[in-house]
Amino acid sequence: MRQLIVLITCMIAIISCKDAPKETNATNTNEQLIQTYYQHFNQHDWQKMADMYTDSAAFKDPSLGTGIVMQTKAQIVEKYKGLNDMFPNIKDSVVAIYPSGKQQVIVEFVSTGTGVDKSTFTLPICTIFTIENGKITKDFTYYDNF
Repeated sequence: MRQLIVLITCMIAIISCKDAPKETNATNTNEQLIQTYYQHFNQHDWQKMADMYTDSAAFKDPSLGTGIVMQTKAQIVEKYKGLNDMFPNIKDSVVAIYPSGKQQVIVEFVSTGTGVDKSTFTLPICTIFTIENGKITKDFTYYDNF
């Protein structure tokens, strides 16, 4: 009887371990996707960055208003080109990436830049990305905009 209990316990442990890599693989893939996203941002490659989103993605961003706004890839490119025109050396420095489940990745970062008028800014930001089928479907960004 004791051997049967040990055998069942080992089988449960093996089965549990088999399931774990699926979530880990999704988490690692999503984390890598987001790291690539910030590389594109810092290279000011707005088209490559926009291509990481679905054709129409949900945004929650104080710069777009108070609610959720759907944005196309073209609108994403336009938004970031405009930001880049105001701050030619804009850069995001990732502080930490926090995978959250199979679809969300939370990123804490600091955005910095110098305006064409030589004014500078440093802004701590937090973004929650939702990723489905290798594309960003939601981009919920939070920062102090007062």
